[in-house]
Amino acid sequence: MSDTSLIDQIAERAERLLMRQDELQRTNAILREQISALTHERDSLKSRLLAARARVDALIDRLPGNQEGHPGGDSAPHSEQEVA
Repeated sequence: MSDTSLIDQIAERAERLLMRQDELQRTNAILREQISALTHERDSLKSRLLAARARVDALIDRLPGNQEGHPGGDSAPHSEQEVA
């Protein structure tokens, strides 16, 4: 194998690796945008869930015979872990 042929093969491989790197960088950018959008959507849904839960708890507290809190004596708000 001649030196020129070996150099050509190395140059071709380097070119393919650079193209692959560019492709992976574009894919990574798209995935980061998707993560950001999904994180925002998740946070929004968690906020809506907490607000709905507060409204339901307020309605439960207004039910007749439930003036001392929720059944079972648990009048504390639900924890963040229950939402996740």
